[in-house]
Amino acid sequence: MKGCIALLLFASAMLLAGQACAEIYTWTDAQGRVHFGDKPADNDRAQAVNVRINTFESVTYESLGKGVPEPAARGARVIMYATQWCGVCKKARRYFNDNNIPFTEYDIDNDPKAQARFDALEGKGVPVILVGKRRMNGFSAEGFERIYR
Repeated sequence: MKGCIALLLFASAMLLAGQACAEIYTWTDAQGRVHFGDKPADNDRAQAVNVRINTFESVTYESLGKGVPEPAARGARVIMYATQWCGVCKKARRYFNDNNIPFTEYDIDNDPKAQARFDALEGKGVPVILVGKRRMNGFSAEGFERIYR
């Protein structure tokens, strides 16, 4: 799991570096070490890596009907399904803490039950924030206030 996270962080950094780094390659050297780079190695074993980032780029809202995960149904006011590597999740976490907003966070990378609830919500990216029966995909302070107050 840590290897996947490291690969995702590396891939994210490479994608943010600009259009000059549009592709990422992986290859294994003679000592068996795996490498990643924006240019393929001089051997024929380098392969392009297909990277899929699953963080929301914009905020969307929806109402939850049937199938609300149990912790939300039991009255937790704010629930966030997140990961440790997600920058938008960190922004939401910081906002909640700075504004003394109590919340329950579930790390979908490290908690299989949280991952199952996230899947039941048909989550496609993080964060997914629940306030009662309202759902926010992604995070913005203004958008959160709209569903929280």
